[in-house]
Amino acid sequence: MAKKPVKKEDPKTTGHSWDGIEEFNNPLPRWWLWTLYLTIIWGIAYVIAYPAWPLINGATPGLLGYSSRIEVKNDIEAANAALEGLNTRIVEADLTAIESDEELLNYAKRGGAAIFFTNCAQCHGEGGAGADGFPNLNDDDWLWGGSIEDIHLTISHGIRDETDYDGRVGDMLAFGDDQMLEPEQIDILAAYVPSLSGAEVDPAIAEEGQALFLDNCAACHTDDGSGDVFVGSADLADHIWLYGDGDEETIRQTITHGRKGLMPSWTGKLTEAQIRMVAVYVHTLGAE
Repeated sequence: MAKKPVKKEDPKTTGHSWDGIEEFNNPLPRWWLWTLYLTIIWGIAYVIAYPAWPLINGATPGLLGYSSRIEVKNDIEAANAALEGLNTRIVEADLTAIESDEELLNYAKRGGAAIFFTNCAQCHGEGGAGADGFPNLNDDDWLWGGSIEDIHLTISHGIRDETDYDGRVGDMLAFGDDQMLEPEQIDILAAYVPSLSGAEVDPAIAEEGQALFLDNCAACHTDDGSGDVFVGSADLADHIWLYGDGDEETIRQTITHGRKGLMPSWTGKLTEAQIRMVAVYVHTLGAE
């Protein structure tokens, strides 16, 4: 192919040619070049001034000694210092008086909600509605009492947490696994227990089931099945179930194998002010 003639006003070429097409040697715009040079200079200055090159145990510190971790730490310390007065008031106030102080109540609810979402929502759900085996904190049904003092104690020391000797302890016995009842007796009890909350059962089963219940279960759940917060026994007469929905199979499993749900102790993991804030938040969700 014939080489295209170069016009007088055309810029110089690079000398490359493809099928007769030559490449002009057009210079880059001056503003673009200066922008490139400035970014290179800025990059070099940044590497010298700030942490940049990764090393085995960290990074080069930079001449300014800047650290984002230290900056965050300082911000947190400044925020804590600003809230120190409210935290002190929360700790020193009587638990029952916090909710009558509007400023403390608003602070506790907002702070408690943030702590709850971070540490408690994994089990109890973001809104405190719970799940199978994890109590619903929005209703008025409490295994260990729903007063602000009871909730504070539960959060502080947990339930069946072997690391905290001040925690609450109370197990649902395994009547089947430990051979305290025969399978037939467990079947009768499983059929009888729903009657405590109003379900209809065969009169013959109800009579035998009541006798078994009074002999084996009433010591914890009381004669009418309403439970006892002193030992953390469930109320079996209120249509609220921690496991299942009151069906015979789940009740049979509970009686046979027992239940030993765990609530961790938060003392040492949260400050006293944080524990009190969570207690207030939970108490406002649904409590006595």
